Amino acid sequence: MGLARSTYYQAPVDWQVRDTPIMEALNDLVDQHPRWGVWKYIDRLKALGHPWNHKRIYRIYRQLGLNQARRTKRRVPTRPSLPVFVPEASNEVWSADFMSDALYHGTRFRTFNILDDYNREVLAIEVDTSLRAERVIRVLDRLKTDRELPHMIRVDNGPEFLAQSLLDWGKANRVLIYHIQPGRPTQNAFIERFNRTYRNEGLNLYLFRSLEEVRELTANWMIVYNEQRPHASLQGAAPCTYAPSPPQNSSYELST
Repeated sequence: MGLARSTYYQAPVDWQVRDTPIMEALNDLVDQHPRWGVWKYIDRLKALGHPWNHKRIYRIYRQLGLNQARRTKRRVPTRPSLPVFVPEASNEVWSADFMSDALYHGTRFRTFNILDDYNREVLAIEVDTSLRAERVIRVLDRLKTDRELPHMIRVDNGPEFLAQSLLDWGKANRVLIYHIQPGRPTQNAFIERFNRTYRNEGLNLYLFRSLEEVRELTANWMIVYNEQRPHASLQGAAPCTYAPSPPQNSSYELST
């Protein structure tokens, strides 16, 4: 047959026994650096002086199931298409949204805005470089100490609003976290209109050197917006002074 006698008589060896040193070295690297990837592991093993071929290391890497799962985009659940609910009293519906801008030297920052949809009163504008769901909950808890929480908070499908911690907070405080349909910002029209006003009358007028300057300007602007700025949708009144006119009696009665 043309086979060498040593080949013919060589007993088979289980790969898990033969490749035990490689498996142990790979597992040690994965424990220390779980997000490196196979080629960084191969380069590191070579730097440590191991003579193993890269194809052999990759084969064992696959057989051990160490492949990193591909990150997939989180799917947003289907949202019902509902008309924009217009509240009839204060603290019935709040709207919340995020905005982004940059300081003079290029550092990006975000703002978390909360609006009462009834009288367009801005309740809070939180400014920082990073605003996570825990920060959102902290702002809402701060508002809870000063005023009654609403029945519903209308938000988009951003990761901060999809966080389970915020949904749990809503259940604990009996507040519905209502998500609009993806790609339909008009379903959150009150806060979208406010964002444009805040940007045009506040953020776009100045060059900020620090977050403290942004917070100071925002605090002063909120006072003017809530107490002095006339709103066409509020019959020319400011949010804090708005009092809807009582409905007029009809000049005729419907016959039954």
